[in-house]
Amino acid sequence: MAASELYTKCARVWIPDVEEVWKSAELIKDYKNGDASLQLMLEDGTNIDHKLDPKTKNLPYLRNPDILVGENDLTALSYLHEPAVLHNLKVRFIDSKLIYTYCGIVLVAINPYETLPIYGTDIINAYSGQNMGDMDPHIFAVAEEAYKQMARDERNQSIIVSGESGAGKTVSAKYAMRYFATVSGSASEANVEEKVLASNPIMEAIGNAKTTRNDNSSRFGKYIEIGFDTRFRIIGANMRTYLLEKSRVVFQADEERNYHIFYQLCASSHLPEFKNLKLSSANDFLYTRQGRSPVIDGVDDTKELCSTRNAFSLLGINESYQKGLFQVLAAILHLGNVEIKDRDSDSSIIPPNNRHLTAFCELVGVTYQDMSQWLCHRKLKTATETYIKPLPRLQATNARDALSKHIYAKLFNWIVEHVNKALITNVKQHSFIGVLDIYGFETFEINSFEQFCINYANEKLQQQFNMHVFKLEQEEYMKEQIPWTLIDFYDNQPCINLIEAKMGILDLLDEECRMPRGSDDSWAQKLYNTHLKTCSLFEKPRMSNRAFIIQHFADKVEYQCDGFLEKNKDTVNEEQINVLKASKKFDLLVELFQDEEKATSPTGQVPGTGGRTRLSVKPEKSRETSSREHKKTVGCQFRNSLQMLMDTLNATTPHYVRCIKPNDFKLAFSFDPKRAVQQLRACGVLETIRISAAGFPSRWTYQEFFSRYRVLMKQKDVLPDKKLTCRNVLEKLVQDQDKYQFGKTKIFFRAGQVAYLEKLRADKLRAACIRIQKTIRCWLARKKYLRKRNAAITIQRFTRGYQARCLAKFLRRTQAATIIQKYQRMCVEKKRYRQKQAAALAMQTILRAYMARQKYQALLREHKAVIIQKHVRGWLARCWYKRCLVSLVYLQCCFRRMKARRELKKLKIEARSVEHFKKLNKGMENKIMQLQRKIDEQNKDNRLISDRLAGLETSYTAESERMRGELGRLRGVEEDAKNKGNQVNSLLEELEKLRKELSATQQEKKTIEDWAQTYRDEMEKMVSELKDQNGSLKKEKDDLNRSIQEQSQQMTEKMARLIAEETQQLETDLNEERSRYQNLLTEHLRLEEKYDDLKEEMALSSNVSKPGHRRTDSTHSSNESEYTYNSEYAELEEGSRAAEDVTRGIDTPLTLKLQKRLTELEQEKQSLRNELENKEEQFQRARARDDAEFKKARGAELEYESLKRQELESENKKLRHDLAEMRQSLLGHPATGAGAPGSPAYKVLLDQLNASCEELEVRKEEVLILRSQLVSQKEAMQHKDEKETMTEPSVYVEDVSKLKDADEIKQAYIGLKDTNRLLEHQLQTQRRSYDNEVEALRGELQNVKEENNRQQQLLAQNLQLPPEARIEASLQHEITRLTNENLELLADDPTASREARVIILRRMVDLMEQLEKQDRTIRKLKKQLKVYSKRIGEMGAGQAEGQTSPGQMVDEPIHPVNIPRREKDFQGMLEYKKEDELKLVKNLILELKPRGVAVNLIPGLPAYILFMCLRHADYLNDDQKVRTLLTSTINSIKKILKKRGDDFETVSFWLSNTCRFLHCLKQYSGDPAFMKHNSQRQNEHSLSNFDLAEYRQVISDLAIQIYQQLIKCMENILQPMIVSGMLEHETIQGVSGVKPTGLRKRTSSIADEGTDTLDSILRQLSAFHSTMCQHGTDPELIKQVVKQQFYIIGAVTLNNLLLRKDMCSWSKGMQIRYNVSQLEEWLRDKGLMTCGAKETLEPLIQAAQLLQVKKKTDEDAEAICSMCLALTTAQIVKVLNLYTPVNEFEERVSVAFIRTIQTRLRDRCETPQLLMDTKMIYPVTFPFNPSSLALETIQIPTSLNLGFLTRV
Repeated sequence: MAASELYTKCARVWIPDVEEVWKSAELIKDYKNGDASLQLMLEDGTNIDHKLDPKTKNLPYLRNPDILVGENDLTALSYLHEPAVLHNLKVRFIDSKLIYTYCGIVLVAINPYETLPIYGTDIINAYSGQNMGDMDPHIFAVAEEAYKQMARDERNQSIIVSGESGAGKTVSAKYAMRYFATVSGSASEANVEEKVLASNPIMEAIGNAKTTRNDNSSRFGKYIEIGFDTRFRIIGANMRTYLLEKSRVVFQADEERNYHIFYQLCASSHLPEFKNLKLSSANDFLYTRQGRSPVIDGVDDTKELCSTRNAFSLLGINESYQKGLFQVLAAILHLGNVEIKDRDSDSSIIPPNNRHLTAFCELVGVTYQDMSQWLCHRKLKTATETYIKPLPRLQATNARDALSKHIYAKLFNWIVEHVNKALITNVKQHSFIGVLDIYGFETFEINSFEQFCINYANEKLQQQFNMHVFKLEQEEYMKEQIPWTLIDFYDNQPCINLIEAKMGILDLLDEECRMPRGSDDSWAQKLYNTHLKTCSLFEKPRMSNRAFIIQHFADKVEYQCDGFLEKNKDTVNEEQINVLKASKKFDLLVELFQDEEKATSPTGQVPGTGGRTRLSVKPEKSRETSSREHKKTVGCQFRNSLQMLMDTLNATTPHYVRCIKPNDFKLAFSFDPKRAVQQLRACGVLETIRISAAGFPSRWTYQEFFSRYRVLMKQKDVLPDKKLTCRNVLEKLVQDQDKYQFGKTKIFFRAGQVAYLEKLRADKLRAACIRIQKTIRCWLARKKYLRKRNAAITIQRFTRGYQARCLAKFLRRTQAATIIQKYQRMCVEKKRYRQKQAAALAMQTILRAYMARQKYQALLREHKAVIIQKHVRGWLARCWYKRCLVSLVYLQCCFRRMKARRELKKLKIEARSVEHFKKLNKGMENKIMQLQRKIDEQNKDNRLISDRLAGLETSYTAESERMRGELGRLRGVEEDAKNKGNQVNSLLEELEKLRKELSATQQEKKTIEDWAQTYRDEMEKMVSELKDQNGSLKKEKDDLNRSIQEQSQQMTEKMARLIAEETQQLETDLNEERSRYQNLLTEHLRLEEKYDDLKEEMALSSNVSKPGHRRTDSTHSSNESEYTYNSEYAELEEGSRAAEDVTRGIDTPLTLKLQKRLTELEQEKQSLRNELENKEEQFQRARARDDAEFKKARGAELEYESLKRQELESENKKLRHDLAEMRQSLLGHPATGAGAPGSPAYKVLLDQLNASCEELEVRKEEVLILRSQLVSQKEAMQHKDEKETMTEPSVYVEDVSKLKDADEIKQAYIGLKDTNRLLEHQLQTQRRSYDNEVEALRGELQNVKEENNRQQQLLAQNLQLPPEARIEASLQHEITRLTNENLELLADDPTASREARVIILRRMVDLMEQLEKQDRTIRKLKKQLKVYSKRIGEMGAGQAEGQTSPGQMVDEPIHPVNIPRREKDFQGMLEYKKEDELKLVKNLILELKPRGVAVNLIPGLPAYILFMCLRHADYLNDDQKVRTLLTSTINSIKKILKKRGDDFETVSFWLSNTCRFLHCLKQYSGDPAFMKHNSQRQNEHSLSNFDLAEYRQVISDLAIQIYQQLIKCMENILQPMIVSGMLEHETIQGVSGVKPTGLRKRTSSIADEGTDTLDSILRQLSAFHSTMCQHGTDPELIKQVVKQQFYIIGAVTLNNLLLRKDMCSWSKGMQIRYNVSQLEEWLRDKGLMTCGAKETLEPLIQAAQLLQVKKKTDEDAEAICSMCLALTTAQIVKVLNLYTPVNEFEERVSVAFIRTIQTRLRDRCETPQLLMDTKMIYPVTFPFNPSSLALETIQIPTSLNLGFLTRV
């Protein structure tokens, strides 16, 4: 098919755009050959005319179908070109939040600028062991591919990570190394993988800095080789660095920082250990403040320094070295602050006592004078003399900065060297994986030497990348035997030759550096003369003579020549270095410069201005020799190291990671197409696409092609040979045979052919869908029509019959209604007439009375109004008079005031006038003389007056005395007058009061008379109200009773629910404790196995050195240290001493560490065991306490409710009786005076009214009490919850709202408060009493325990005594105990003490009688023993050695345990000799084949045999034999599990037998709790001498370990089958088709013959189940195993679903649900539906449902949120993001819908973990399962080779 034929109407194309680079458009008209333009419509609806290039006539790029958008691999796209790549990356990054995408062999990683939860250990485990194409793209997939190829191909690998600054190179490399460290582990205990990861923070601190593009930009390149041993475990690493950016130490651009380590030191300067560095804020130092951005958001430099120091310590750099490093770094900062000033134009000087230079000298240990001298001077050498030349200030500053850069470079290299030393181990390296983190292609406004070297390195890497891609393409074509056509691709060898060839740029640069007067300008001219005309890749800028342009593979770059020579020479003052080397106080500094070359520049001198100052000494010969030596330039060094790197990469298999920076503003998930395209072009991704597109980019296997395009074939086209079928179909569908090629296993397609086939497939499916829809819609419409027609006929039939019946009924009712209406209307009219007549009479009576009363009232009002008018008018007249009087007085005052003001004004005017002053002054002198005379006269008069005044004073004194006496007498008279006046007033008041009382009495009398007239009506009304109220009270009582019942029922339900919740919580806690305990057991087992391995290794090494030494079983010693008695400890100590001799010189610290860890695990296990027992005990105690409290509270409430109901009924009867009496009294006195206040009827009514009121109050109180009772019930429930305090319930509030007035509400509230207080007090009292009882019971329990211990001690002592002394001792002990009890009773209660004495005496008498009986029995037994001993002596049976006769027992009472027993009665035991124990363990455990035992013998036979042997040892009371048998059994089981732990049948067999052995120990322990189901015979077989409770716990732990081993074994078998069977295999054939895939094909995309299917999983599950059933495993244990199996299936399937985009489709959801239904059917067949296995599949079921539900509207979002309760928010969002349509008919999930889901699920409290924990194991329990098998009936088969056992 011609390409132009695809440009039809509705075809979509890409056209160039300035802003978006490429824009999508749709053809609105078919393209025809020869058209000069295309008619297009953009996505916004705009129509444009796209002009074609008249020369090339190239059509725009076609757009891929929608189902191919968002693919994992860019090579899966049908159309491979730049816009398709860019659009695919954008869709995955923006819409799906996927940052990784494959592009053939390249992984494209886009920096999200956000922390994503996709790098956890669970993700690492999910990618471990997977093929690269099986999972979604990830850096872990690349790392796994490299690791797998290294192990498979035995070839070293390299991961090349490149990209711009800020694209995420360092992070990607870090995650790759983390993956290797996690997956491989280390080969020793040195934690090499931790050291490899610890190198990252160190290198980031000293080599990374903040730039405008990246906050953590690597300013150097590094290649890390991670070494592996033969088992592919990490053994070490080595790091190589390239081109450190030294200029950053002394200069930073705006918004940039120096290296992180400087800011970390400044931020930590306040710490005590850094005080001597004399540092302060970063803004105080020149080298750290130039960028004006000393802080990075979200980064704490102090914490980062702690991480760096910890990493130093982990890598073996001790504190002293760290201190030295920090001193050097601080010295660099101080050196940058040294201020150099001009002395003159040709020299400079440092002011004396410079603070920073002083600090620098103190830190590095040099003299101030030497350093200040050589910072401002330089030594020049000639052939005969040496001169010291002063430096100008600028050159001195440059020399200071050069020294700083040089020191930092040396320090950087020293740290790298020591990091490498720490990462190197003595183990031989077998292979390695290299991780290259190197700078990407760079182009800035000003490009210098650094950018030149970086771009040179990228040219070399791009060349290597192109050759590798070309090689892979060639290999693929050759493998498939496709005709190989040379593909044209860009070869950048000419550009590399321009840079590194002879007379190239670097060669000319080195030559110019060797010139004495070389400069940047002369070097630029050489470049122009050499390359301008000969090389097309070299250009000269038009406007500059100091720059040049190179055409790189990515872009043209213009380089500025300034500084090239200086940076290439990298000069530093030799004398400054010598001063630093002379430091005697600072060894680290000397170590940094110990390899420093003598010559500091190629010529030994630097050109400069200024004259020579003085002559120095003559140079020595050695200096002459060194001056001739030239050190290598930076360019030469970089070229050599780059060549070494390329040699290393070429010797490895490379893997490529291209990091892309999506935007320049560090915005999370923001995509800038311009920047992305620029980087895609620069990093070689588009070149990969171009190479792929040049050949056959789309490749399908024949099976995949057949499965996908089966719909395009007819039935006759399908042949048995699928390869031939595909060939025939393709020849029909695609006419041009050049568009495809047939390989051996694949079909190769040209670009665009897959899109064409997809179009044909979509058209065929669309036509089929239309036909199916047409047929189904026709069928549905016809079915609907027939259903409606039948329904209409039926409705009509029933309707007509109904209408006929209704008509007949209507006629009958009409006739009857007419008759009824006739008589009814007559009655109504008659009744209405009588009512109207009575009403008229009543109205007339009332109206006439009313008119009379109105007339009387009018007259009365008129009379009273006249009186009121009279008084009011008089009052008004008086008021008017008073106002007039006041007004007149006020007017007079105002007039007088006016006249006075006028007079005053006049006087003021006169006083101011001149004439007035003149008049006053006339005769002033005369007046003064007159006044003087008058004064004299007045003085004389004053003297006379004073004399007279003295006389008057004497007379006044006498008169005043007389007046005082008179005044006293008058006051007495006044008091008398007042008293009499008061008496008069009181009498008047009393008279007035009496008048008022008289009028009030008259008024009251009138009121009472009026009230008496209306009293009857009121009483009748009150009686009716009382009736209503009584009825309401009855109703309320019924409501209350009903509510009480409801409340009690609710309380019962709530109590049950609370108990269930508490039980569930306790069970959850118990399971958590069990899980922790079992995890500790697992850890203990792992350490134990490690310990055993170490012992084996040590034993092997000792065997090499000592051939005659024989090692004992390691498991034997390890377990005896755990579970044996004291006698075994001595053996262990001897064994450990022997082991010490062996292990001396091996790894003693490791052994001690393991032993310490074992001890800690033992202690933690014991504490967990105790805590588990406490939890169970608390659970049982809490359950019993809750039941008792509930029953008690419920009984009290019922009693109170019944009592209240009885009281209410009695009060109701009384109220009815009083009402009847009231009625009788009213009916019995019909006279008119009966209602008078003093009449009997009045008194009866009044009494009844008061009684009714009291009864009403009583009823209200009763109601309040009942309501409070309801409240108390609710509050009891609330106290039970312990979640909220006592509050008023809503029911009470609703009831209170029904009260009539405020008083009732207040009373109700007061009553409720009192009730609450009472209930609180009662509750607290009950709690206190309960606590006291608990304390008392605990005390009694403690006393009982102490007493029990004493009894056991005494019993043990008594057992060691002879039989005669034993009875006396027990009697003495009993007497002592009774005496103590008696004394206690005397102290407590004298009365009780007397009773106790009587009891004691009786018990003493009984004891004496028992003593006599025992004496008689003993004498009788002694006689019998003598008789038996004589018989035995006669028979000669007592001569056998090792046998003890009964006579000996009598003679040796020191062994009381061997009391003669009738051995004939004891059966079900097996006897064996001590020396046969090893043979027993060997034949029964180590060499036993489970298959034969499980098929032919009874289940659990080895456990029964071992227990029967144990019973015999217990019967013999041989503790040594019991202990050794149990220890050997446990160790042997562990040994066989260690040897054959991967065999499911073996592990299952011993799990069953271990559990059976544990059940036997419990069943025959003698504990009543385990003997309920025993027969009488089985109870007789109980253990008699030893309590093996501790060993039961040990065996239980062993069973847990075996169970976990069983789960691991089962998981190893199941896990490879799960993904293939549950996800990849199409159980329902034809539902899902395979989409086009890229270069990295999925390994199991189509099920082949050897692929695991769901049937394989079901068969394996059935095999597991049948094996466990054959071995006799407990049913409960089988349920737990099945539950764990289904959890593994669900977790692995869901995890793979979350990491595979191709699996998230509608059809795959259907497949999963079908597979789950098959698993449920298997559970149903096996009868395991109740084991909880189905619930473990719930997350997987909900994920499958999520794939199938609608995902459009808000209702769909709500349904998803309510449905997916078992999935986390991260899992739901991940599934929605990964959802991929397989066909064009499906729709993608919109971004807005996913945001809606996230918003709705925001409040969920859950872990952010994405994947399920596949390593999680449910805690296992071993419910007691007694056996009904009688031990004495068990027969030992001869096949077991246990003939040495004897049945007893």
